[in-house]
Amino acid sequence: MTELTDLQKYEFRRSLEEVRKLSGRGTELISLYIPPSRQISDVSAYLRSEYSQSSNIKSASTRKNVQAAISSILSRLKNFKEPPEHGLVFFVGHRSIGADQTEMVQFVLEPPDPVPTFVYRCDSRFFTEPLEGMLGEKDIFGLLVIDRSEATIGLLHGKRIVPIKNIQSLVPSKHGRGGQSARRFERLIEIAAHEYYKKVSDIANEAFQSKPDLKGVLIGGPGPTKEFFVKNEYLHYELQKKIVDTFDTGYTDEYGLKELVEKARESLKDLDLMREKDLMQRLFEEIRKSDAGLSIYGEEQVKNALLIGAVDTLIISEDLRRVKLKLTCPACGEKTEAMAKDSTEEVRCPKCGAVMNVDQVDDLVGDMHKMAEANSTKVEFISGESEEGQLLLKAFGGVAGILRFRIN
Repeated sequence: MTELTDLQKYEFRRSLEEVRKLSGRGTELISLYIPPSRQISDVSAYLRSEYSQSSNIKSASTRKNVQAAISSILSRLKNFKEPPEHGLVFFVGHRSIGADQTEMVQFVLEPPDPVPTFVYRCDSRFFTEPLEGMLGEKDIFGLLVIDRSEATIGLLHGKRIVPIKNIQSLVPSKHGRGGQSARRFERLIEIAAHEYYKKVSDIANEAFQSKPDLKGVLIGGPGPTKEFFVKNEYLHYELQKKIVDTFDTGYTDEYGLKELVEKARESLKDLDLMREKDLMQRLFEEIRKSDAGLSIYGEEQVKNALLIGAVDTLIISEDLRRVKLKLTCPACGEKTEAMAKDSTEEVRCPKCGAVMNVDQVDDLVGDMHKMAEANSTKVEFISGESEEGQLLLKAFGGVAGILRFRIN
């Protein structure tokens, strides 16, 4: 299945934040989850049935708003012959805007993971819980737990463990015979063990090398076999370089894979944290130079540098929330632009003071990402959880860059 890009994850997170904030009167907000296996025709038939049943709603305004939301979803579904790879999620309804007034809102999301079950729900808030857990890291790591009797190979996709193969070794155990036969038998055991390690490595090499985005390899087991396996470099040399560490586990079956991930949790967290620290350290080293070196920060300065292709690496905080609103005043017709945290932020007309209508919303991060792509600039997102991430957001406005060449 196709993995979401960092930008798609950011946009999905932004949309989910907006959906979470909305509330309606009564049960006027519809949440609809469509799994990839569900036929669009079945969903449409279900919605037409709900439309018919909604005629029993006593409140005339609620009935009207619910039916309008269902009609809107039915209209949108005509654009799909079948659900996308991960399914579809609709959040449609009338949000409360005060003074007993409502406004129609519509969000259509393609989630980062497959929608597990069909859900239709009417409530005063949108039902976002099934999507909350889909925003974690989706990095891929190779997993291998091994001892002399058994090995299990798997993959870690974000938080999901995917077992691939369990291998029984058939290596005979050592026995206590003395003399020449004991030494000969010892050699036979070592030959059998070597063949077993080769078989394990062949399967692991094939499984791990088929993942071009593999971030690392974790190896575990209950005894010294794991260290022997690593020391003697049974894995392909490219995978050897990606071994994060070895970890003691009590098991070498599928449960051993779960145990391995649990034991490696701190190392995995540190791995991503170190990448962010190294990146921010590069930025700070440039800033400390007397002429600010190849550093750049500040919204307008970075945008100008992106326009002329001067930025080598664009650094963006995952917590940056900035949109440009194009606005029209409904009272006097005044047109203007304003920067805001999101599209729901109220902006008043500079001439007459009326609340302005939003005509267009342009996301700052999305705009910068497009400019970066046009000039082959690498884009790095930094989480707001680390000290460096907090500094990027508070001291540099959430956006900075490392330049290819100095500019004025």
